[in-house]
Amino acid sequence: MKLGHLPMRFWILQAILAGMALVLARGVLAQVPNIEGTYKLTSRTLPDGRMQRPPEVMGLTTFTKTHRSINIMWKDAGGKHFSLSSVSTYNLTGTEYGETLLFRIISDQIGGKEIVYDLSGKTQSSPVKMEGGRIQFKLPFEAPVVIFDRDKMTAATAGGPVAVWERVQ
Repeated sequence: MKLGHLPMRFWILQAILAGMALVLARGVLAQVPNIEGTYKLTSRTLPDGRMQRPPEVMGLTTFTKTHRSINIMWKDAGGKHFSLSSVSTYNLTGTEYGETLLFRIISDQIGGKEIVYDLSGKTQSSPVKMEGGRIQFKLPFEAPVVIFDRDKMTAATAGGPVAVWERVQ
């Protein structure tokens, strides 16, 4: 069988290069993180060690391929509430998490503040760390650093509360 006018070595080299490209492409694709899903807030541990659970604290956050939404609420010992509702677009790579705010509403009775509506559309990003199946980054418009590990997300603020979220879908 004749492979045209090019020498056999050329065709072997092409096959080897194609195989190497496929192996490299698989390695790159394996490094693309995926956090898609809906997560329910199951607990929030306060700096004093006290743990809050529903109905004292409730939240749900969803990451689609391109959008993120969060709704969270908690109350203090005096019965005052804090709530946050936010919708953003996001992009996640193996090195960076970028988010563009579409809207955010904050109601902070605990802090005695007026309701804040943010429709600024600002964009911010933060570096991503990936290690052993875990994905970690800081949420650009919120204080916590989040760690995704299988079906669990943990959100922690330095010196502040630690929230545990479990994937429900």
